[in-house]
Amino acid sequence: MGYQQFGISPALVDRIKMKMKNPAVKERIKNMINGISKQELQNTAVVRRLVRNASAVMNEKLTSAQEDQIVKFVIAQKIDPSNTFHLIRLWGMFR
Repeated sequence: MGYQQFGISPALVDRIKMKMKNPAVKERIKNMINGISKQELQNTAVVRRLVRNASAVMNEKLTSAQEDQIVKFVIAQKIDPSNTFHLIRLWGMFR
């Protein structure tokens, strides 16, 4: 399941990938998601808060539709942060 199937534009993903190359931004995002659990990544309110915080850190203005698309995408992936294979799959999706 690719992010494009959820209506997330490749241009947005490219902008975010470029911003994540900045070490300061990358470190702030890593600190934000440090210790997050699988259950939290299945909770719409928690994911929405993370998306809003991350977009603020990256100075990326998201519309409510874009925010909803990202939240639905994250929840649909059923990410388990303690499972290396899940993380590799996500990494491959956004290379």
